[in-house]
Amino acid sequence: MTGFALAFARGVGEYGLVVFIAGNIPFKTEILPLLIVSKLDQYDYKGATGIGVFMLLVSFIILLLINLLQRRIQPKR
Repeated sequence: MTGFALAFARGVGEYGLVVFIAGNIPFKTEILPLLIVSKLDQYDYKGATGIGVFMLLVSFIILLLINLLQRRIQPKR
């Protein structure tokens, strides 16, 4: 479970490789890190911050759920 959490966290922040593979087709294969960069290029700091906070909250919730699941699966001592 911890390995999954670490791989997921790494995958959420991936930027370069996904842009090359996905091709960055608007409204089809866009990724959130790319949207953040485009917002920053347009000087839309509030929009970039909003996307970043959303990504942070989703990652936090997933890590919290994994932690709760590990506690439930782990044998009692």
